[in-house]
Amino acid sequence: MKKLLGTVLALSVIGGVAFAGGSQDTAAAGASGSVVLNKDKPVVFFNRQPSDPTTGEIDMTSMNWNDKTYYVGFDAAGGGAVQGQMIVDFLAGSDASIDRNGDGIIGYVLCIGDVGHNDSRARTEGIRKALGTYAGSTDPGTVQEGSVTVGGTTYKVVELEGRAMTGTDGSTWNANAATEAMGGWATRFGDQIDMVISNNDGMAMGCLQASNYPAGVPIFGYDANADAIDAIGNGQLTGTVSQNVDAQAAGTLQVLRNLLDGLTGEAVYTNGITVANADGGKISAPVDYVADTKALLAQNTGVNASNWQDYRAGVRDAGIVQSTAETKKVLLTIYNSADNFLSTSYVPALNYYAPLYNIDLTIVQGDGQNESSCLDRFTNLNNYDAYAINMVKTNSGRDYLDKLRY
Repeated sequence: MKKLLGTVLALSVIGGVAFAGGSQDTAAAGASGSVVLNKDKPVVFFNRQPSDPTTGEIDMTSMNWNDKTYYVGFDAAGGGAVQGQMIVDFLAGSDASIDRNGDGIIGYVLCIGDVGHNDSRARTEGIRKALGTYAGSTDPGTVQEGSVTVGGTTYKVVELEGRAMTGTDGSTWNANAATEAMGGWATRFGDQIDMVISNNDGMAMGCLQASNYPAGVPIFGYDANADAIDAIGNGQLTGTVSQNVDAQAAGTLQVLRNLLDGLTGEAVYTNGITVANADGGKISAPVDYVADTKALLAQNTGVNASNWQDYRAGVRDAGIVQSTAETKKVLLTIYNSADNFLSTSYVPALNYYAPLYNIDLTIVQGDGQNESSCLDRFTNLNNYDAYAINMVKTNSGRDYLDKLRY
């Protein structure tokens, strides 16, 4: 091995073929000065875990790419249950006036984000199970009649329509599609609509933009975005669910930091997360680790008129302190630059915490519909010490990993 113009020239043998690693930057060198190949660097998937878009089965081939591959997100199934219970609790404290036409039926419409997305499926399932309309599927239209208690009286529950919100450009979780759908629902169903439920805040806020949104009809979202929290404060939005974005963003960076610092075993997902790190920092929110899927998951909390002020923008986790570790470079992809949750909540949190972890973060963002919009910018990989991946499609994990093969 010899140094040429500040670059390390390494020769490695992969599959019996010699490859010159002359493009490996010295920034990617290990503590011993030896070059770390891209395939051996830390990889953290976040927000979208590699999985089958039809069955939801986790893609463990991708998750086992190397011993430094993990997922950081939130408890999707638990979050769906929290959202469903929040809605049931709200109805239990309501009175007969919520049944707008007095027919003894609570009718609701449902904005589905993406039928093939694990988080969307979990939220739809949680809602339908809580209301009794779950018929073994999260697909649009596959429902049954449910029941719920309102002010001590049992009412039937009917899902008037559930629709995947796909934009004209093919993007999912689309707020504009929700606005259009809500306008059509209000015209079609009239006072049969007693409640509006959405898989995320962006679509819920889109519904509220419909010119004929029925005044006073309760509406529930998910994500606890800043505009949604404000909307709860001013009485527009009834409730949402916080997936603890700061715990997720900080968790993604802490796992990367742990791996870059050479930690192994349970220290990877506990150091600075459930126990204080060497600098005394620790994420404050509860986070669980699921060993079977190599997933670190933040817990969820319901947000409504009673506690919305606790979730206002600008509150960061004071438990995270400045790292004294060597600065490392990380390339991170965001599947959709227009996604409300990622752009207004997740990315600002990443940008806040990255300097505290001494992580030099490069963020590239896609268009939410074409995998190539992210993949084509997942480049210059030798210049980075680790990678954080948020895919457009959940079954695209291998496409990113293949680029790290050599």
